[in-house]
Amino acid sequence: MPKVKTRKSVSKRFSVTKNGKVKRSQAKMRHLMTCKSRNKKRNLGRNTLASAPDAKNIKKMMPYG
Repeated sequence: MPKVKTRKSVSKRFSVTKNGKVKRSQAKMRHLMTCKSRNKKRNLGRNTLASAPDAKNIKKMMPYG
């Protein structure tokens, strides 16, 4: 059986933890930062986990993740 190809765009955006959860970065950090509070910007800089239904689809696109 041939190898399954990894979606490179997905592998650059997401990573899988040891427990099998999908880690992602948060949106709304690219521009228009002056109107956001310091606390908001600090919290957006942290990584978070993807929701369970999304994680299921992401793992299909990253078979060797």
